[in-house]
Amino acid sequence: MREQTEWPQLEWEQWKNTADTLHMWTQIVGKTRLALTPLQNHWWNVPLYVSARGLTTSPMPWRGELLEIEFDLHQHQLEFRLSTGAREQMALRPQSVAAFYARYMSALAELGVAVKLWPMPVEMPNPIRFDRDTAHASYDADPVERFHRVLMSVDTVLKRFATGFQGKISPTHFFWGSFDLCTTRFSGRPAAGPPRPDRMQQEAYSHEVSSAGFWPGNGGYGKAAFYCYAAPVPAGLAGRSVAHGTWDPALGEFLLPYDQVRTAADPAAMLMEFLESTYAACADDAHWDRGALERPIASAPAD
Repeated sequence: MREQTEWPQLEWEQWKNTADTLHMWTQIVGKTRLALTPLQNHWWNVPLYVSARGLTTSPMPWRGELLEIEFDLHQHQLEFRLSTGAREQMALRPQSVAAFYARYMSALAELGVAVKLWPMPVEMPNPIRFDRDTAHASYDADPVERFHRVLMSVDTVLKRFATGFQGKISPTHFFWGSFDLCTTRFSGRPAAGPPRPDRMQQEAYSHEVSSAGFWPGNGGYGKAAFYCYAAPVPAGLAGRSVAHGTWDPALGEFLLPYDQVRTAADPAAMLMEFLESTYAACADDAHWDRGALERPIASAPAD
């Protein structure tokens, strides 16, 4: 069935060890993009992007050339490509983060790319330095391929959802710190209230936002889900009724379980209804000028 192909099963307990290892590998690659690109508003220079094969840095400048690094999650290779034509590859297989990090830095050196990376993971409890991490060493190819299939389906819906907004909006991008795929809309107003507790959060949430996306269950949640939140959180948002989703008081955001979407008669339609409904709740409670910021969502091209 089409739904089973485009929205496959992705049970966190069945692949959490692989996901945790892949999370660390994406952080290593993502930190390379952070090191090679100038700061863009809200850290938009650091995410990865969904590609036809997996996740890519997109082209990064390197001494007059361009470097791109891509996780091919079907051939299970990490590919390094320079605009000079030089290439390197690394096998994605069961191996520790420490072993992956050593081979990764060696591959960059073989290409003549010198990058200094801070070797500590971010946005996670009890981080282990990449070069000392032998605890995360799992890699199961099957759920990795299903994860990419989910990312492609979600990426398609999020990009169509983005067509309904003509205010400032982020790309649809994969943040390797939190290991989630998201898009963010902005009211155009600076965020009210005291500054955020650190530079990373202050840059990310300097202005009012409504952000929505997907994450596979890491961080202790334990199952794949879609989310939507507002920052700052407007009064009354927790009491809002939205399509399909519910408010999670612990996380302070609306959630919709992935399995509920996956098994729906029309998964993409259900997800779109959740995205539109939760955004509207956030925007209305925060008194956004929706008439000036929105436009009709574009029709999807015929299959």
